[in-house]
Amino acid sequence: MSGSWQRFQQYLCSCPELDLSVDVSRMSFDDAYFDRMAPAMNAAFAAMDALEQGAIANPDENRMVGHYWLRAPQLAPTPEIRTEIETTLAEIRKFAAAVHAGTIKPPSGEKFSHVLSIGIGGSALGPEFVHDALGEGSKDRLQTHFIDNTDPDGIARTLSALAGQLGRTLVLVISKSGGTPETHNGMLAAAAAWKAAGLEFGPHAVAITGAGSHLDQQAVKEKWLARFPMWDWVGGRSSELSAVGLVPAALQGIDIDAMLAGAAACDVVTRRHDSRQNPAALLALMWYHATDGRGSKDMVVLPYKDRLLLLSRYLQQLVMESLGKRLNLKGDRVDQGIAVYGNKGSTDQHAYVQQLRDGVNNFFVTFIRVLESGGQPLEVEPGATPGDYLHGFLLGTRSALWENERQSITVSVRRVEPRTIGILIALFERTVGLYGSLVGVNAYHQPGVEAGKKAAAGVLAIQKKTAAALRTQPQTAEQLAAAIGSPDETETVYLLLEHLAANGRAKVAAAGSPGKATFAKP
Repeated sequence: MSGSWQRFQQYLCSCPELDLSVDVSRMSFDDAYFDRMAPAMNAAFAAMDALEQGAIANPDENRMVGHYWLRAPQLAPTPEIRTEIETTLAEIRKFAAAVHAGTIKPPSGEKFSHVLSIGIGGSALGPEFVHDALGEGSKDRLQTHFIDNTDPDGIARTLSALAGQLGRTLVLVISKSGGTPETHNGMLAAAAAWKAAGLEFGPHAVAITGAGSHLDQQAVKEKWLARFPMWDWVGGRSSELSAVGLVPAALQGIDIDAMLAGAAACDVVTRRHDSRQNPAALLALMWYHATDGRGSKDMVVLPYKDRLLLLSRYLQQLVMESLGKRLNLKGDRVDQGIAVYGNKGSTDQHAYVQQLRDGVNNFFVTFIRVLESGGQPLEVEPGATPGDYLHGFLLGTRSALWENERQSITVSVRRVEPRTIGILIALFERTVGLYGSLVGVNAYHQPGVEAGKKAAAGVLAIQKKTAAALRTQPQTAEQLAAAIGSPDETETVYLLLEHLAANGRAKVAAAGSPGKATFAKP
């Protein structure tokens, strides 16, 4: 294949009101593709319109899906929801301003200087992406840290970075139910660290949770500094522009109103019932074309900008949790989804671009092109800056891939700023929704995640029984599994015994193969 100036002009979707364009000319669809897909896209547009008007868009959970109202409260289907959104935004602005001014402060009397955000999944990936994309390091109003897993070593590492600063650290605990194990464990570890430092946890803590949840009740009982709501009609992976993402961003000093304005402006453009002039519809159609509408190829996200490094991780959850579904809305088995991975350019040119160009052709690329270089305009050779090199690497890689019949999309923005981040969030949220309609899946639930949580709870129950069944006399995994009434779980029991022994809660009495090794009380 060779590039075509005419094809570029024909299929470039330019949105000057967003300072954004989407170029799909390096995708190998034919000229009749849009006409063939028009009926399906019209149905997707209608479904999206109904969703925004308050239809039950998540039938499994019998709830509305309203993340679009977060940046346009006037579109909410009821006055009560509109008031909730507007009141919460006002409270976030007021709270952040008071923390910055020092009128809300820790018991020490000093100003807060750090934020520790504790969450998992959508309650972490969005805030982390925005923090990294828009942060200015030591210039931020508050330095932000994250606990986003239940890894004790990772938690300790984060808390060690706050050594000597706990008295000036504000803690955000983010969980809709208040019972998410990873977040709950992180909160308990943080509370223990505060106690060990001789500090009360409550006067440093803020809850972002569902009304009446266990976490909400705890915050009231322990007189935490503040509580902000999480609503049933906002899913975790689309919650960045709710209190989940806006509270940490506002405390960091990011212009949250610009983020919201960018998302709202993108929503206006992506409501157009014209696929050629709607960048989200265009992306959804390209995803459908590239993957045959059944996930046959992966999406590689390559932002050529360090500030967008975490975009691929953010999009992994947004896309894969939304679209990775075993059943469609009719209950038929479809095994849908699009795998997403990526890092950043030009780092990837020294990593996996070699395979992208010359290896298995099982992907399409989404380049993110940022026009303004930023930084210092240093000339590294006459007429060329580091930013020129970065841009040149993007265009060169794009051409090299196309020459070898590898497809790509290029999304261009002018600069990375709060408004741009809001635009990108809204763009991909809408794309996922439209694509979900095209392939007929519920893009707003996550039964696989819930199944994983239930399975983990079952494993922990077996661990508790196994630990209780340990005796001074050595036993094999098979003997212990029989002792706890779970002979079908012998493999799990063995793996749990390895873990318990490695952490000093069991001992290996005699090493050997899995069937012969014996374990006893420590």
